[in-house]
Order: sequence, then C-alpha cells, then structure tokens
Amino acid sequence: MGHHHDHHHHNATGNIKVAFFLNLIFTIIEFVGGIYTNSLAIMSDALHDLGDSLSLGLSWYFQKLSNKKATQQYSYGYKRFSLLGAIINAIILVVGSVFIIKEALAGLIDPAETNAIGMMWLAILGIVVNGAAVFKLKQGSSINERVVSLHLLEDVLGWVAVFIVSIVMQFYDVPILDPILSLLIACYVLYNVYKNIKDTLPIILQGTPKEISIDDIQFKLEAIPEIKEVHDCHVWTLDGEYNLGTIHIMVKDKQMSLADSKSLKKKVRQLLHDEFDLEHVTLELELHDEDCEYRDSL
Repeated sequence: MGHHHDHHHHNATGNIKVAFFLNLIFTIIEFVGGIYTNSLAIMSDALHDLGDSLSLGLSWYFQKLSNKKATQQYSYGYKRFSLLGAIINAIILVVGSVFIIKEALAGLIDPAETNAIGMMWLAILGIVVNGAAVFKLKQGSSINERVVSLHLLEDVLGWVAVFIVSIVMQFYDVPILDPILSLLIACYVLYNVYKNIKDTLPIILQGTPKEISIDDIQFKLEAIPEIKEVHDCHVWTLDGEYNLGTIHIMVKDKQMSLADSKSLKKKVRQLLHDEFDLEHVTLELELHDEDCEYRDSL
C-alpha cells in the first residue's frame, strides 16, 4: 500500500507540473491580450492567473517535497508539506480577488470600451488551455491537486462567461458588462476559497477525518473476542489521504502470550486498514486490570 501512495504522489507532482507550465504560458498571452482588448475582466483574470501560476509553482515544489522519506527532523515524512502549497494558494487567491473587486467597482462607475472580438478569441483560447490543465489534474485525488484543479476550473467557467459577454458586446453597446463579470468571477473565487480552507484547516489541526468514526472503530474492535475494551483512540491524517491512529486496547486474557499478542495486533491492524483506511497505527495492549496512566487526560 505504501508503494501505491508513493506512486500516487509522483503522479500528483507530474500533474501539477503540466498544469503549471500551461498556466504560466497562458498568463503571459493573457496579459498581452488584456492590454490589446482594453478589457478589465481579462486583465483581472490575468492577475488572477499570475497568482495561480505562482501557486501552481509552489504546489509543484511542495508536492515534490512531500515525496521525500522520513528524516530525523520530520519523522512522519514530508507529506504534510503539500498542504502548505494549498494554504498559500488560498491566500494568493484571496489577495487577488480583493484586487479584482477593487478594480471592478471602479469600472462600474466609469466603464471603458473594450475590443469584444479580441475578448472572444482570448476566451476560446482560455477555455481550451485551462480545460486541458483541469483534465490533467482531475486524474489525481490529493488535496493539493483538488485545490489547484478547482482554481483552473474557476478559470474555465470564467472564460465561458467572458465568451458569452464578448458575443453580447459585439451586438449591444454595454461596456459595463466587463466590470460586472470581473466582480462575479471574484465573488465565485472567494466562495470556493472559503470551502477549501474549511477542508484544509481540520487536517492542519489534526482533526479526525470526516469519513472515519471513532465510535465505529471502538465498536468494531470491541467485537473481537480477545478485546475487553478500547480507549485513547486518536485518528488524524497527514495530508487528507494518509491516515494514522494511536489506540489503547485492553485484552481479556490475564496472561496473553507474546505470540497471541502479535497475532491480535496483526488482526487489529488489518481491520483498521481494510475498513477505516488507516495506513499507520500505533497500538498499546494492556492487561484487563492494568491502569493506563494519563488515560483520562485527553
């Protein structure tokens, strides 16, 4: 299973690398196109994409770093570093969105004329390039890939909106649609940043993964004949995928042999892996009359 996760993390690194270069090249094209078309929506999106490019670069670096094995300093390895990329992504998007909103509000008061035909062709290019990057990242399932994929999906939807607005503006003189669109894109981005932060914070704070129930773990383990009681059960995740746990197990047998103890631990670990996706579990076996020190402290 460890090999599967290593393979997965290397895939994530490759996916983010491809998305980074696609986004960076297109950002440069977008800045030139934004100046050429005099479009606030395109210039705002160019700034947003520049932030995304920086975020993707950081995500690529942190995802690559997360593949490193455990060291003396980081005994659990570097998997959690990929979360750092996701947090920086969110911060950059918030800053970029605030800037977009500020510019859009100014544009609502004094909307400028734009080149609608140029906007339309840039929108088509934006849909194709960002769509390709989203497709590449959709193949992965790490939190980092999901966050980055969401950014790029927002760009695709934004470009679809730019395309529709550019078509309308070719037939009707409504330059105010450009800043209105900028405002809508920024609000949509902020809403999704909020959702991402809500997913990432519990991981950083070592919360129990939402798909795992401590009560279910205790119920399943206490159904094993050799086990009298389960307590001090703690479960957390390193990066949203690699789950860990520490559990104290009180056994019924007063004098459990080393061989029986080994067999029980193997059975418990197998159950926790198969039914609760726990990759690394630390178990402490206690005799039925043994008092667990600090047992009630957590």
